[in-house]
Amino acid sequence: MKIDGACHCGLVSFTAEIDPSRVMICHCTDCQVLSGSPMRAVVAAPIDRFAVRGQPKSYVKVAQSGNRRAQVFCPECGTPLYATAPENPTSVVIRLGCVRQRAQLKPAVQIWQHSAVPWLAGLQGIPATAEQQGFLPPSP
Repeated sequence: MKIDGACHCGLVSFTAEIDPSRVMICHCTDCQVLSGSPMRAVVAAPIDRFAVRGQPKSYVKVAQSGNRRAQVFCPECGTPLYATAPENPTSVVIRLGCVRQRAQLKPAVQIWQHSAVPWLAGLQGIPATAEQQGFLPPSP
């Protein structure tokens, strides 16, 4: 499947060809902190099926396993875009939040489940609105 995406300000954009059956959610604490969210949805793409336009920045993170991963983001707006090996990459792991086709990419697996925040399973029971509104539940 061909996908494309960009950072929030549009300075950095990309195209890729992915296997949509390889979409996953990661609940590890690194992904939580680096995404600013309780989880991160990602999909891998071979490096030869990935093209980036613009000049992103990167931060090399050493994982608990000892693996080094370049966390790539927009230098202007800070949008996380993808991760890859810092030297001789063979693939990129694209952050779904910046992919235009993200609604079509249902995750097939969740990893690092032991780090998942416990309230995720109960989201269906929380009141929701289609758009932002000045609604807050009453104080206890």
